[in-house]
Amino acid sequence: MTAMDHDHDQVESGATQRKLSFLQTLKAVAWGLLGIRKGSGYRDDMARLNPVHLVVAAVLAGALFVILLISIVRWAVASLS
Repeated sequence: MTAMDHDHDQVESGATQRKLSFLQTLKAVAWGLLGIRKGSGYRDDMARLNPVHLVVAAVLAGALFVILLISIVRWAVASLS
């Protein structure tokens, strides 16, 4: 094993240990939806996000957004009647 291989293994094991949990991924998605994230925080999150967690969190956030919009429209229509 060369020194380069050893350094590469350390980087891979460090990256695996640093992945965000699902709850942290949800938090990162929520901040992203609000658009009030600092550039440095965004870059840190992008380096640590688990792609599977990100897809699940995005689908959940999209579904909650649609449910919220439908609820607001139903409330608005009901209040006009």
